[in-house]
Amino acid sequence: PEVVNGRTHKATVVDLSPWVEYEFRVVASNSVGIGEPSRPSALLKTKAAVPAVAPTNISGGGGSRSELVITWEPVPEELQNGEGFGYIIMFRPLGSTTWTKAVVASVEANKYVYRNESITPLSPFEVKVGVYNNEGEGTLSSISIVYSGEDEPQIAPAGASALSVSAAEVEVSWQPIAWNRHTGRVLGYEVRRL
Repeated sequence: PEVVNGRTHKATVVDLSPWVEYEFRVVASNSVGIGEPSRPSALLKTKAAVPAVAPTNISGGGGSRSELVITWEPVPEELQNGEGFGYIIMFRPLGSTTWTKAVVASVEANKYVYRNESITPLSPFEVKVGVYNNEGEGTLSSISIVYSGEDEPQIAPAGASALSVSAAEVEVSWQPIAWNRHTGRVLGYEVRRL
């Protein structure tokens, strides 16, 4: 608070964070200067409030077939604003109007996995992650696009051929599998000898 009149013995401190412990000291001042501070008051925790900060870095992807993996940066304890803190995950297929809602009742959580056999590989989803505590639901993050898990490649590489390089080496070549919506990204190939 601003400087309080010398005849006043009480002040209201504002702009504190909810559900945080504080201690206070009082300092007397006059035209000569500022005196020694009082001993600290007892610790006092402010009342809880609805969380005001949404999780950040919403992303995800990967996972197995028929999975949607959603990840986020957890909200630090000092911004949880009360007990009973958890996360609200909302997602829908891109272009859909209906949101699916899930709750993760864990302070440390940073990931949610939705499994459903009807999810096609590499399907885009709109995702939002919010927060709640015993006081109510807080804000939601902005929408992020997250893709469902990929399926294993359904076609084999074509044009495999082998060329003898030496008595102990053979060079094997093939046509790469083109990226498409159903095979996803090919991260590597395995060459097997028969």
